Amino acid sequence: MNEKLGFDELDDALRRCGASWDAAQTHGLLTGRLAVAGVPAGPQWLLQVLEGTDEASALRAECQKMLDTLYQGTFWQLTERLSDFSPLLPDDTADAATRTSAMAHWCEGFLHGLVSAKHGEALKKQLAAEPLSDIIRDMLQITQAGIDEESDDETNEAAYAELVEYIRVAAQLAYEELSEIRHAEDQ
Repeated sequence: MNEKLGFDELDDALRRCGASWDAAQTHGLLTGRLAVAGVPAGPQWLLQVLEGTDEASALRAECQKMLDTLYQGTFWQLTERLSDFSPLLPDDTADAATRTSAMAHWCEGFLHGLVSAKHGEALKKQLAAEPLSDIIRDMLQITQAGIDEESDDETNEAAYAELVEYIRVAAQLAYEELSEIRHAEDQ
């Protein structure tokens, strides 16, 4: 999957079509849903992200096409265990506050994706056990992330990069850990 979707491009399209989700939340939600449900998560995710938008709108159709690209790319990266999986966030040209806010929104979406799926007992037990319970706890903390005004830019940048790397690896680990749940849903 070579087609890469940019954060700003998707964020603008979501805003124009009237979606209530931003690009970071949307990708986090998708990643969480894919971890729990795999392929069947796609249509439900798309409906949730585009809920309340005008189905006849050309802007929605454009947005839906971008979301399909995001779905395919994310699914491919997770299933192929590619190290180039990364949360969809603003690039380094965006200011630190914008990037940090988007990172927090990504984690919100991811957590929502994990827990908003149909919850059987097996999923509840898996989410309550390590390492997923630790990932959930950490992501909850990251949803509160902000810029440390007392630290210099270099320190804030290093902390941001470390958190993004943690999120990237944690999302892939969650996908791997929930493999049995996804396969049980397929049957």
